[in-house]
Amino acid sequence: MWIIGLTGSIGMGKSATAGLFREAGVPVHDADAAVHAMYRAEAVAPVEEAFPGVTQDGVIDRAELSKRVLDDPVAMHRLEAIVHPLVRARETAFLEKARKANARLVVLDIPLLFEAGRAEGMDAICVVSAPEAVQRERVLARPGMTPERFEAILKRQMPDAEKRRRAHFIIDTGRGFPAARHQVDSLLRGLSGPGRGNKG
Repeated sequence: MWIIGLTGSIGMGKSATAGLFREAGVPVHDADAAVHAMYRAEAVAPVEEAFPGVTQDGVIDRAELSKRVLDDPVAMHRLEAIVHPLVRARETAFLEKARKANARLVVLDIPLLFEAGRAEGMDAICVVSAPEAVQRERVLARPGMTPERFEAILKRQMPDAEKRRRAHFIIDTGRGFPAARHQVDSLLRGLSGPGRGNKG
């Protein structure tokens, strides 16, 4: 089973690209979605213990938690030490299920794949990218986003140019998602060629 690590900086269209893989029938594990689910389940108690007051009605308030950690590297490291092992547990269960189903290929959608040191565990890395102006326009159109918050997020992420340099595949969403769908389809056709897709 081939494991593709899908990543990309904020505003590049990674989540939409993950959806294109799903449309093509590829199982996708979304690390962000796993965190969302965990903030209503197994992560609530340990996160509240580390950051008292971030829980409302038994659910982690993501906005409040973000205020606590975004500009505090020590706090961010503390949060990651709690969350990352829980995400990996869900990821492991996903991979086991995919193997039992004889999936030929799966995608692990990991926003901070390079930053978290996950690249070596992938059979191939696909980076989703777009021109800087497109990225900025997309991100600043999000509710509650400010230029300052955008810059703070970018500081936590490896530069796009470096991600592209390390990628096996690049999906460029700057020309729209019909073009991105064509790129995903081409990637999958290439991986299904002779001698590909038989990894155990």
